[in-house]
Amino acid sequence: MAEKTTTEKKTFNTLFGKENYIWILAGLVVMLLGLLLMAGGNSKDPNVFSDNDVYSTRRITVAPILILLGLGIEVFAIFRKPKA
Repeated sequence: MAEKTTTEKKTFNTLFGKENYIWILAGLVVMLLGLLLMAGGNSKDPNVFSDNDVYSTRRITVAPILILLGLGIEVFAIFRKPKA
C-alpha cells in the first residue's frame, strides 16, 4: 500500500489583522496616558487642601479627553476591516 501524501496549507482566519492590533495597542497607550495624567493630587501636608492640584486643567479636561480619544481609537480598531 502506498501512502498518499498531500500538501495542505492550513490557513488561520483571524478576526483582526496586524493593523487592527496596532490600532488597539495605540488606543490602550492613549488611555493609559490619560489615566497617568489624572493620577496624583496628594499634598505633603494632609491638613492643607490645594485647589490648584486637585482641580487642575490637566486632571479635569486633558486627561478625560485622552481617555475618550483612546476609547474612540479602540472602537475604530474593532470595526476596521482587515485588508485581505
